[in-house]
Amino acid sequence: MPERILVVDDELDMLTLLRMMIEDSTDYEVETTNNASEAVKILSEKDIDLVISDLKMPGMDGMELFDELKDIKPDIPVIIITAYGSLEIADEAMKKGVADFITKPFRKDNILFTIDRVLELARITRENIELKKKLGESSP
Repeated sequence: MPERILVVDDELDMLTLLRMMIEDSTDYEVETTNNASEAVKILSEKDIDLVISDLKMPGMDGMELFDELKDIKPDIPVIIITAYGSLEIADEAMKKGVADFITKPFRKDNILFTIDRVLELARITRENIELKKKLGESSP
């Protein structure tokens, strides 16, 4: 079953662009929404492997969304994309646990590489957790 990515951005053109870039070049399934509150609902109802979110959105911004998502699914990796990047914002995001921080405009190969890297790290982390559980159960 292909991994599923949820893309959240208030700009419909960006949602369309990211969906096309990802689906045309990978086997990942992409779901999109332009509403951060809807993203919270989607994550609580569906099996999502990665969230890509814009930083600046009306209502709930990307960091607030990150906090909400972590309450629902603590191990979900989140990539933040923004046109308003600064080292301070990126540093704060990474300290909070954001998987990566990408500034617009970005190149297609950069976003695809970042998605692959973040999903691979999440896979390895899940495998390590499962292995530790199995080893813990089998020890005397």
